[in-house]
Amino acid sequence: MTPRPTTPAGEPATDPALLRTLASAGLPATGRFVRTAGWVSTAWVGDAFVVRLNADARFRDAYRHEARVVDLLAGSEVPHARRLAHGDGPDGPWYVSGRLPGRTLYDAWPTADRRTRRSIIESLGAALRALHRVPVPAGLMPPWLTGALAGGPWPAFHPPVVGATLQQVEAARRRPGHDPRLLADVDAWVRERLDLFAADRPVLVHGDLHGSNLVVDRGRVTGIIDFAEAVAQPADVELDTLLRWCARAREFPPTPDDRGLDETTLAEVPGWLHGAYPELFEREHLRERLNFYDMYGELTLSAHHPWPDARDAAQARVARLLSGHNHLDGLVW
Repeated sequence: MTPRPTTPAGEPATDPALLRTLASAGLPATGRFVRTAGWVSTAWVGDAFVVRLNADARFRDAYRHEARVVDLLAGSEVPHARRLAHGDGPDGPWYVSGRLPGRTLYDAWPTADRRTRRSIIESLGAALRALHRVPVPAGLMPPWLTGALAGGPWPAFHPPVVGATLQQVEAARRRPGHDPRLLADVDAWVRERLDLFAADRPVLVHGDLHGSNLVVDRGRVTGIIDFAEAVAQPADVELDTLLRWCARAREFPPTPDDRGLDETTLAEVPGWLHGAYPELFEREHLRERLNFYDMYGELTLSAHHPWPDARDAAQARVARLLSGHNHLDGLVW
């Protein structure tokens, strides 16, 4: 997730890590900076640019991947932060981008009126349509995800990768304490639905779209941010995280110490997005496709999450999904 401000006013650049990163990027250490906190990155929001630092070795290539994706956006109509520089330093990988006007949707949403909220989501629809039209290299995938699918550690559990779903069934089977009968049913369930994706054309998908990864100002999206998990997948993969955020927003705080938004305030978001970007919702068998993406996510959690309680909870959600029910039940679009 992208960091958000934790102090009300900026201060001169004095943090040694910030000063070293600014020097590496060839940027002046002038102006005031607001230090921010996040799930993975530390960041400093300056007057003209944002400096991010990642000391988590599990995501060591995340900024390199993000730089590649942001370069693909050049000349497009996708609102995004311009990349200024990125590299590796003694404090870890770093990334510097231009500062966007506004604040995150997470911060702006609680005090926005209904008209402003609708305008923001309609603007998001236009931004996503533009994103999904950007030419994308075949097989584009974050390095951490490539490594995870090859048998490495799983530092994150999204976005879904359709072609790797049966692989996750097998990974779940290797976990001690798994339910063999449940996974046999899951295997059959997945195989019955693979043909739904046979004719898909992969597009550029952000892969982690929710309130903390959107910057908004005056009722519009000024930037989609944090492309570290962008992939080439079917366009409606974009709905996987977004609709889960609408249904279970409290599980999407910007930092581990924060609280997510109130789901009831997001009830109209799917419908507004549908009105602004109808073709995203017009895939045949959309609900089954969305269920498939959800199954992928729950399987990866049950197979790879380091906490037993989280694995058990995911297995329970897999069983519920087999019966045709999940977080999508209460959403209207």
